Amino acid sequence: MVDLMQDEVFKAFSTYALIVILKMMLMAPLTTFYRVRRGSFSSEEDVAHKSAEERKKLLRTHPDVERVRRCHLNDLENVVPFVLIGFIYTLSGPQLSAAILHFRIFTGSRIFHTISYVGAFPQPCRGLSFLVGLATTVSMAYNVLSQFSNL
Repeated sequence: MVDLMQDEVFKAFSTYALIVILKMMLMAPLTTFYRVRRGSFSSEEDVAHKSAEERKKLLRTHPDVERVRRCHLNDLENVVPFVLIGFIYTLSGPQLSAAILHFRIFTGSRIFHTISYVGAFPQPCRGLSFLVGLATTVSMAYNVLSQFSNL
């Protein structure tokens, strides 16, 4: 088996996969920030130290918190397939330039998706960034499957 840690494609994949995974992980603290800032909590234990009247005010949803949560869920729906398909794509022996292009486009699309989602940019900003990322992941999957078309 090829020593993956010496493979340039795998190094590039690892770098970009880590970037999008870390970006996705940072959405949880961002959600917490918005919850505290907007006074919008989802669990009784989060406001247990407050009076009954204050608990009623704090146990609610807020559009900004929900926006960040939906962005985080969208990351989970897109980053996980990218990592899995990207790993298989990396093992298929793609050209370095093509692989880096795929990885950069996906990473850029996810970063822009987050900025446009949390920043409430008008559509089609968020939709296009989602579609670019999805198309990139599908392209990697297609490249792998086309190598095995004889099966």
